[in-house]
Amino acid sequence: MSKTISYKLDQEGIATLTIDVPDRSMNVLTPELTREIAEYADQIKGDDKVKGVVIVSGKSSFIAGADLKDLVTAHDRGATLKQCYDWSQELSNAYRKLETCGKPVAVAINGVALGGGLELCLACHYRVLSDHPKAKVGLPEVQVGLLPGAGGTQRLPRLIGIREALPLMLEGRHVAPDKALKLGIVHEIAPVAELEARARKWVLESGDAEAPWDKKGFKVPGGAGGMHPAAVQTFIIGNALMAKNSQHNYPAALGIMSSVYEGTAMPIDRGLQVESKYFAQLLAGPVARNMMRTLFVNKGLADKLARRPAGIEKSKVNKLGILGAGMMGAGVAYVSAGAGMEVILLDTELASAEKGKQYSEALLAKQIERGRMTQEKADGLLSLITPTTDYADLEGCDLVIEAVFESRKIKADVTAKTEAVIPETSVFASNTSTLPITGLATASKRPEQFIGIHFFSPVDKMPLVEIIVGEKTNDETIARALDYVGQLRKTPIVVNDSRGFYTSRCFGTYTNEGMTLLKEGVNPALIENVARGAGMPVGPLAVTDEVAIELAYKVMKQTEADMGDKFVRPSSYEVVTKFVEELDRKGKRSGKGFYEYPEGGRKHLWEGLAEIYPLAAEQPDREEVKKRLLYIQALETSRCMEEGVVTHAEDADIGSIFGWGFPPYTGGTLSFIDTVGLKEFVAECDRMAKAYGDRFKVSDWLRKKAADGERFYPLPASDAAA
Repeated sequence: MSKTISYKLDQEGIATLTIDVPDRSMNVLTPELTREIAEYADQIKGDDKVKGVVIVSGKSSFIAGADLKDLVTAHDRGATLKQCYDWSQELSNAYRKLETCGKPVAVAINGVALGGGLELCLACHYRVLSDHPKAKVGLPEVQVGLLPGAGGTQRLPRLIGIREALPLMLEGRHVAPDKALKLGIVHEIAPVAELEARARKWVLESGDAEAPWDKKGFKVPGGAGGMHPAAVQTFIIGNALMAKNSQHNYPAALGIMSSVYEGTAMPIDRGLQVESKYFAQLLAGPVARNMMRTLFVNKGLADKLARRPAGIEKSKVNKLGILGAGMMGAGVAYVSAGAGMEVILLDTELASAEKGKQYSEALLAKQIERGRMTQEKADGLLSLITPTTDYADLEGCDLVIEAVFESRKIKADVTAKTEAVIPETSVFASNTSTLPITGLATASKRPEQFIGIHFFSPVDKMPLVEIIVGEKTNDETIARALDYVGQLRKTPIVVNDSRGFYTSRCFGTYTNEGMTLLKEGVNPALIENVARGAGMPVGPLAVTDEVAIELAYKVMKQTEADMGDKFVRPSSYEVVTKFVEELDRKGKRSGKGFYEYPEGGRKHLWEGLAEIYPLAAEQPDREEVKKRLLYIQALETSRCMEEGVVTHAEDADIGSIFGWGFPPYTGGTLSFIDTVGLKEFVAECDRMAKAYGDRFKVSDWLRKKAADGERFYPLPASDAAA
């Protein structure tokens, strides 16, 4: 009995296949669905009563792609290249059976068709796509370290040409209905209610049971193969762009290029085998495992509030108070109003509060200009934000977030004034990125309702929110903070209180190491280029300028004052102090730091760096610089795990990628350690500790984990037992 597809043959000979995978909110490609597609293709081919086929979805959208939970464990299970190749071929063969069943096949795409979902559509002879704004098609596999493994790299180029197809696959772009029609990915677009009728009409009136690439004399639009000048030019440009964008860290991009280059020069069936070969290499490797696990599986769980304490009633923020209308407070106001909340934006001066609201006005103006929002909707959002200087306006707030200057005295003052007017049930949160929450909570009369909600800048673009639990924060407060983040549709991680918490603390090791390399006489251009080549979004010197050297100085001095004799000067102490106290180069905001910021020109490294820190006669190789920059971040993450600041490897990895930009191909800092191997990681840290200092020193806890053969992510049970 069919589990995922229902089959109906009508009097006109049209077989309707309705895909409806049970127990899923959206259709995904499961092993059962793959088998049933192949079985029905055989049945249709052998049934003379069937004149044509229409494929529809039984859910509100079409197919979201493969079920990555079935693929993510392949590497850890020790799946062989042949096993991975066979997985791709099984799905590819099922689609090919449908494509060559001898009956015209049309598909009604009622919304999202991504990855293997679009590949199924490409194997159909006619495609009708919903013209709904939320409808989209695409092959986004590169974003999780894979390539389209069910015909995508072969059919899409044969359909729209290599030049148009490659960017869609290399960037994993989603395509809107009008663009899909223009490119030729679909044959027509129509209202959802008419999709099936349009598909049926084509089958009955002009159905063609042969795909273009199966017709005699077919040629790839725009050319293919190493001897075609246009195709060669496309691959030359594509290789250059791939190197620039991926820095050779993402093997999926190369796999796509190779599969398209080789496969499109062959008949379609041979091309599909080439595709499966490259797919297998990716699926069996660690990069795809890392990216699927963190960017899809674990992020998906975090988005569903996996860390929310159980047994607490769901809450909703209707009225939000924000203390401080600077860039951070203004950003929080924008995203919160966008989620439908009434926002009270409070500052010491009304002009400052109104300026904070103007930040939202500017963002909305851009949205309107780009056609992504109507003026009416923008006006509605702005009407939710009320600038004020009066604390009485905070009455009735479910949640208040302070985003004032990083001063305990100022934060204590606004806490007291706020608690005097808000309901006793309200949650008070601090957006501090450095000051311990437990210490700030001493200014509160209800420390159990005091929590950290750390946003990242710019708030409207950064998906991560770090929830920081103080010593007295109760479970209900944690749950309510997570519910608020859920309303914003952002990704939360939950960490325990610590100086710098998790993200700021680990990010600081990256900037510290960059400045230490500079102090040692390493060429600053080498430092910056290696960092970007390793996959970091910005070099350590550039990002220190962006955040402000002066801020690093203030945090360092505050920490020194707080810790007294226990304070250990970071290796960049001299550099930070010199740039702020002696050179007055405080970062980008002040117009000068490690970089120069000429008016109307591009920023560039300050020429005076060589005078202050002369270049060493012998420069380290790129691999050594890369190791220092990446290992120090991962090592600090392991310390956070040891201390209980982070309690789940999943949160650590999500936070490292989405919080400060650790390279996605690694899967995050702890996945990076597991990929390197704990024993090798510890040995390299030992070597670097001897060469560069105690900051690379490994704890007894981590050393024991390595000696015991442990991992941060245990292997699947069956393999671990073996």
